[in-house]
Amino acid sequence: MQNVRDIARAVIAREGGFVNDPDDPGGATKYGVTIHTLRRLGLDLDGDGRITAADVRRLTRAQAEEIFLEHYFRRPRIGELPEALQAPVFDMYVNSGANAVRILQRLLREMGQDVAVDGVIGPITIAAAHRAAEEAPDLIADAYGIARRNYYYALADARPASRKYARRRDGGKGGWILRAEAFISERFRLSEAEHRQRTASWG
Repeated sequence: MQNVRDIARAVIAREGGFVNDPDDPGGATKYGVTIHTLRRLGLDLDGDGRITAADVRRLTRAQAEEIFLEHYFRRPRIGELPEALQAPVFDMYVNSGANAVRILQRLLREMGQDVAVDGVIGPITIAAAHRAAEEAPDLIADAYGIARRNYYYALADARPASRKYARRRDGGKGGWILRAEAFISERFRLSEAEHRQRTASWG
């Protein structure tokens, strides 16, 4: 199994440095840690009594790694999922919080498992995920990655301001799609033509 710290470092590398995109509901973000996360955890990194974008800027890679390991891997119980699902669900949890779990739960329901879609990894979801992985050991990670990719496309369908994350200006795959497909086998990745066809209705 890939070391969980290596997974966290790979997430940080994908997320990149400080950004404050007005079209991103996450607000000020660094290494994938948003200002909302710092406020939720009460991390006033500059000690001025307020948690602002300045605190996000002060965040170090080491601090981001510990936040991810504790609050995005251990506490949500991602480490109790089948090994094949841990890295992709962890990466998506950093990107989209409990939506990462809802995507998994909807997938499990499609596979015939009786789970609630509540965004919480509990004993029932864990057991269902292990049963699904045993039934389709070579496909479960791909199935999750495809469901994640579909989630991103649907999000961009509904919110035009988010389309720049799914499609580059030249029409190619945007960061969201490339990130999802990093966890999908090459044979299940969309061709550029398929991607352009999928996004053609966006104008």
